[in-house]
Amino acid sequence: MSDIENQEAVPEGRAGIRESAARNEAAKSQSRIHLPPYETIALMLQGGGALGAYQAGVYQGLHEADIHPNWIAGISIGALNTAIIAGNAPEHRVARLQEFWETICQPAYGFPLPAFVERALFDSADEIRKAFTAMQAVGALVEGQKGFFVPRFPTPSPITSSTPQTASYYDTTPLKATLERLCDFDRINSGETRVSVGAVNVATGNFAYFDNTQIRLRAEHFIASGALPPGFAAVEIDGQFYWDGGLMSNTPLYEIAQATPRRDTLAFQVDLWSARGPVPDSIVDVMGRMKDVQYSSRTRLVTDQMQRSQRYRNVLQHVLDLVPEDVRKSDEWCRLAADLACSKRYNIIHLIYRHKEYEGHYKDYQFGFSTMREHWESGLSDMRRTLAHRDWLDMPNGESRFVTHDIHRDER
Repeated sequence: MSDIENQEAVPEGRAGIRESAARNEAAKSQSRIHLPPYETIALMLQGGGALGAYQAGVYQGLHEADIHPNWIAGISIGALNTAIIAGNAPEHRVARLQEFWETICQPAYGFPLPAFVERALFDSADEIRKAFTAMQAVGALVEGQKGFFVPRFPTPSPITSSTPQTASYYDTTPLKATLERLCDFDRINSGETRVSVGAVNVATGNFAYFDNTQIRLRAEHFIASGALPPGFAAVEIDGQFYWDGGLMSNTPLYEIAQATPRRDTLAFQVDLWSARGPVPDSIVDVMGRMKDVQYSSRTRLVTDQMQRSQRYRNVLQHVLDLVPEDVRKSDEWCRLAADLACSKRYNIIHLIYRHKEYEGHYKDYQFGFSTMREHWESGLSDMRRTLAHRDWLDMPNGESRFVTHDIHRDER
């Protein structure tokens, strides 16, 4: 077990191992959280490439607290994390996430740097760290990542037609083998956990959600959700071709917002792009800030719409409660209002990755092992700090019966 899973060194000898295991079990017992009777506990994972290790850390924090989502929805790298989580038994999920990230953070060909060398470079002065991480990003572009994607040879010509499955700079065939090795698709489709992943239909331009309550999900559905062109090719599913869902909406929050029947919901929305950030003063920083704004804006929009909508539905429900029952049953407008009214409660917990000073515009394809570990630890730390606010998990009341929390916003 690596120190991502267990930050405490295990003493030597069987007695020491038993003592350490007992301490870990006691700590886990103390961190378990008993939630109010929410009908839906959702985990929603945004797209963001290499930043997705942050989501793995967030999930580890939920696992420590014994919180098990019954609906997981993801887009792009969030869809791949969704597959790993939903495709394994709860007790194996953190280990499988770790195996997935440790695999794809290696070069596709050749050997990674020795761990102590990489760590020394990563922990060096800011300028050395920036140069080193930039070099790793270039390595991803030139060589690809193990178990994820490799460059096409020869490189596709911009003036030569091929097929939709090969019209890209990289081949994601290795990713299919990785997912099928690490995920149990029978478990994903068992109904134990609702699973939804978003993609865009290339021919129609329409957004599509692949949901295990409607179809049987395969590795192709998750790969399609992360097929960002022109790097990755469209994925064919039942005669249609699909690209990365982040092209239209990078957050699965809307899927929760429009789901019926409506249910009391606790949703953990894990974003990899921060709407807030410094005004850039260089071309490189402009490119990075553009990605932040482009991929984060949808979350704010959907959250605001959800809050307004739920306020109207809750007010309508209270007004209907003042109408005599016989009128509610006989009046056509009252029956229509009853279909629209809703007093269900929604609690949205935001966890948003915060940009690091050393990161460039390439942070979504910089798959360095040390960077991955730092992203993971950031997610774990943010989840632990969030869950320390136990009152944030209470069911919301008030006029809208809708509330949002964000550890970074509320602690500023």
